[in-house]
Amino acid sequence: MDTALQHLIDHIKTAAAQGTPLRIRGGGSKDFYGETPQGELLDATTYCGIVSYEPTELVVTVRAGTPLAELEAALTEKGQCLAFEPPRFGTANGTCGGMVATGLSGPARASVGGVRDYVLGVQLVNGRGEHLTFGGQVMKNVAGYDVSRLMVGAMGTLGLLTEISLKVLPVAPAEATLVFELDQASALAQLHRWGAQPLPLNASCWLRDDTAPNAPELLFVRLRGAVAAVESACTKMLADVPGRRMDKAQAGLDWTACRDLQLPFFTTPAESAEALALWRLSVPQTAPVLDLPWPQLVEWHGGQRWLRAPASALDQLRQAAAAAGGSASVFVAAAGTTTEPKNCFSPLTPAVEQIHRRLKAEFDPAGILNPGRMYADI
Repeated sequence: MDTALQHLIDHIKTAAAQGTPLRIRGGGSKDFYGETPQGELLDATTYCGIVSYEPTELVVTVRAGTPLAELEAALTEKGQCLAFEPPRFGTANGTCGGMVATGLSGPARASVGGVRDYVLGVQLVNGRGEHLTFGGQVMKNVAGYDVSRLMVGAMGTLGLLTEISLKVLPVAPAEATLVFELDQASALAQLHRWGAQPLPLNASCWLRDDTAPNAPELLFVRLRGAVAAVESACTKMLADVPGRRMDKAQAGLDWTACRDLQLPFFTTPAESAEALALWRLSVPQTAPVLDLPWPQLVEWHGGQRWLRAPASALDQLRQAAAAAGGSASVFVAAAGTTTEPKNCFSPLTPAVEQIHRRLKAEFDPAGILNPGRMYADI
């Protein structure tokens, strides 16, 4: 067994025996996400490297400590990509394990699926120090409960990921970004109309551009696919609604900034830094404009809505999201929120809470792995 892996296993076994909480950490690029990490540091970056990559099979297997940048560079060399566009937040520190553990996806999520849809198999060390394998390297490999995908978004509370097999896809032959001046209600309605047609919609983003004169309300739509399909879609959509086609290089920079939450919208004004949290509202794509007093940025064809609001707005935001059939979570807590609970995720229903507790008890009976990272006492 690899020395680095054995060290991780031994560390977890010792911690379980002593009841020592462990704070699993990769590159630290997502330390802000979820409740404040607690416990003794367990560095997951020591077990890294691309184990196997079969471009013709569209499958790659990596150790969890592998930098995401390293994996994406290897895929780019072969004209392939992670279609769900995991956010990197402007840093090269993120790891493949952190990508899966947080389950975060970028602008293309609504069209191509999320992280969970691309995980084929995982290896992990549970809270007993057992090294387990789930799934494999093909899509049809699951009989019964799909533990591999259960690990997506589990925030390291059920096990330390050590190896991950992922489905990858070829880079689309053509791409174009169109921009339209529309208010939010009109933008959502138009996206729904286009979504019902055979168009290669890949991503969308609506916002009020406060950096431009008169702060226009703009809808950006990215198309990806075959050359003929993209060109035909551009012609049709520009005939439906007056707009323009963006320069490809500039559009690429803007979508990267959107993916990594680096757009001006996500930058907190200095005078508000102590008061506002970044909230993410997940709602059905067909949800109407939410009657809220804070500026919004809308992604995923209406399914993801970002806004900055004070912590005191928690009840108002969660009620508004629930009324629309969704949920509201704190994505980045207000500055200064470090020790007290941030109430990041919506409360669980009693039935779902029982499932969480039973899974935690099975995978981590001593409760040492990332305790409280998702919910205070789970």
